[in-house]
Amino acid sequence: MAMTLTPSTPVGSIYQPKPSGAPKPSLSLQVQAPQVTRSKVASWTAASNYAKLELGIRGLGVKPIGMQSRTRRAGVLRCATIEEIEAEKSMIEKDAKERMEKTIETVRSNFASIRTGRASPAMLDKIEVEYYGTPVSLKSIAQISTPDASSLLVQPYDKSSLKAIEKAIVNSDLGMTPNNDGEVIRLTLPQLTSERRKELSKVVAKQAEEGKVAIRNIRRDAIKSYEKLEKEKKLSEDNVKDLSSDLQKMTDEYMKKIEAIYKQKEKELMTV
Repeated sequence: MAMTLTPSTPVGSIYQPKPSGAPKPSLSLQVQAPQVTRSKVASWTAASNYAKLELGIRGLGVKPIGMQSRTRRAGVLRCATIEEIEAEKSMIEKDAKERMEKTIETVRSNFASIRTGRASPAMLDKIEVEYYGTPVSLKSIAQISTPDASSLLVQPYDKSSLKAIEKAIVNSDLGMTPNNDGEVIRLTLPQLTSERRKELSKVVAKQAEEGKVAIRNIRRDAIKSYEKLEKEKKLSEDNVKDLSSDLQKMTDEYMKKIEAIYKQKEKELMTV
């Protein structure tokens, strides 16, 4: 059976399914090619592409562009609270002050270990003893006292450590000869010469300057922390200036402390 088809002929009208088991007749179609123009080709192509796009979008469960809701979710931007900013400022100030205090303690400890004309147990603070294969501080394994202004007495808790303590003192830069009587070790401070006093004065001046440099570095670190808060829009430029001014006052205060400690130590060294 031959049938003439046109572009508007429904496909369902030319094919009807047969019952199961029935022989399938051969079908001969004669299709009359429609006259196709360039505008129709463009129309069919556009329609086909749209159909494919729409089917693909619907397969993903998404509405076509023309049917999408145009509502947008607003982004949520969380700003730091005043309490959080104040906490960060306080932390920076506290850290700077604690580090400056530790610097003062270090300077004092270094000065105490430098021998002057008067005996002091702190002179042995930096002595380390090889005790059962482990280096330990002398003051942790012995009691140190000053019987008089020019001598030190070292009494170990364990007498077997006397030899090790004696060796550690000899190898140190104290310039003292220990006297070991089998029970305790006695140290006598020799009189400082004028030349030696000048040398020690230079050492003290150097240590004081190192302390001041450490204070300045702490101030620099704190200012960097303030500037970081400014970049994060947590502090204004005026806030940073005010905080830096307060920090400079604290820095000056600790600089004066180091200078006072240095002057006192220098006086001790030069007193005959």
